[in-house]
Amino acid sequence: MVLVKSVIMPRVNRLALWFSVALALVVVDQATKAWASAALVYAEPNEIFSWLNITLHHNEGAAFSFLSDAGGWQRYFFTGIAVGVSIIITVWMTRLKPEEYFLGWALALVLSGAVGNVIDRILLGYVVDFISVHWQHWYFPTFNIADSCITLGAIGLLVDGFKSPSKS
Repeated sequence: MVLVKSVIMPRVNRLALWFSVALALVVVDQATKAWASAALVYAEPNEIFSWLNITLHHNEGAAFSFLSDAGGWQRYFFTGIAVGVSIIITVWMTRLKPEEYFLGWALALVLSGAVGNVIDRILLGYVVDFISVHWQHWYFPTFNIADSCITLGAIGLLVDGFKSPSKS
């Protein structure tokens, strides 16, 4: 019984926490996209700060609108990739060791972003983007909460990969 409490229960608690965080971020992502779609006029910038606009865009491609004008097949391609990545991440998270706590958080972020964007692709055929960062006349591609989660999670994965291996 002690073994169950010390090994399995903390693992279950960590998984529940990571999946709960991922689910909460998917809900926030979908809520903000629904708000943007309902409240904003397409491609009309709404200045928040001198460097930040809220501007509704529909991205049929991948990051930076890659393949956005490919004729429609890319919707299924990117959906398949996101579903595959989500499955791999879910399995990976269930196999993490207790000391891989940081990695679990990074994977939860990537998972939430992948799921948030795949929901858009399945339901709408495109991803809703609305956060527009710019400096003078240089504009970074418009993005959303899911994209932010993927980026932060990827940074976390890189940081985790560069950590010193523990000595056993």
